Amino acid sequence: MASTETVPADEKGSAGAQDLAGLEAGLDALDAVQVRRTPFTQVLVKKVLPPVSAVLLVLVVWQLAVLAGFAPETKLPAPRAVGSSFMTLWNEGQLLDIIWTSVERGLLGFLAAVAIGTPVGLVVARVPFVRSAIGPILSGLQSLPSVAWVPAAVIWLGITDSAMYAVILLGAVPSIANGLISGIDQVPPLYLRAGRTLGASGVSGARHILLPAALPGYLAGLKQGWAFSWRSLMAAELIASSPDLGTGLGRYLENMREGSDMPGIFLGIILILVVGIAIDLLIFSPLERRVLRTRGLVSRSQ
Repeated sequence: MASTETVPADEKGSAGAQDLAGLEAGLDALDAVQVRRTPFTQVLVKKVLPPVSAVLLVLVVWQLAVLAGFAPETKLPAPRAVGSSFMTLWNEGQLLDIIWTSVERGLLGFLAAVAIGTPVGLVVARVPFVRSAIGPILSGLQSLPSVAWVPAAVIWLGITDSAMYAVILLGAVPSIANGLISGIDQVPPLYLRAGRTLGASGVSGARHILLPAALPGYLAGLKQGWAFSWRSLMAAELIASSPDLGTGLGRYLENMREGSDMPGIFLGIILILVVGIAIDLLIFSPLERRVLRTRGLVSRSQ
């Protein structure tokens, strides 16, 4: 028979103390890690240089296409002509007014869509009967092109700002609600049971358990909701025209089409694209990075 050696109790205690000391040292080392700010030059190389290079490449290809005569300038204007249209709007003091008219409508409509879509998504996700009744409708509305609502909204509400907001809501609310539903579906049931054990149920459980745990999916729904809001607004401004509405980016684009002003059309398209990108970079990208950092998915220096 193999002999069995017995480890003295004092040696076991010593080994346990060493393990505990090693664990404490490791935790102290983690606490001592200093968050270093990313050098400015590194930010330029990684964050600024790639998009600037892409824009310059597009401009070069665009200019080469014009010089090669792929299309007449009435259909493919040169970058300089588009820049001239930009400076004309700027010198006339219309540029910022046109941009702000659309941005204000888009942001107000989006905030209203968040206020409506969040409780709708929460109820649909947590109430089986409501989910069976409304879930398919939300999915269908999300796939419906927003421009389809413009004629109905104009008949219902007239050519007013209310019609614009109605189109935004009908386009954005389903995306926000479905994003929250998807996020809640991915919350581990253990979180909910632990929350109920601690007394977090009903509204309290939704606030402290469901919404924080479903935040990644909810944030994805918010980003998609903003995209739908912006596209819905541009479609409404393109179709609905009234002096009371003022001139937004969509209306400016349609005015340029009616005047066969191709540089103005290109400028309108570029401005719509730039505003959409700017909102994403200024609002949604920082939120996304913060959520990822809180979950340890990216380093705090990013």
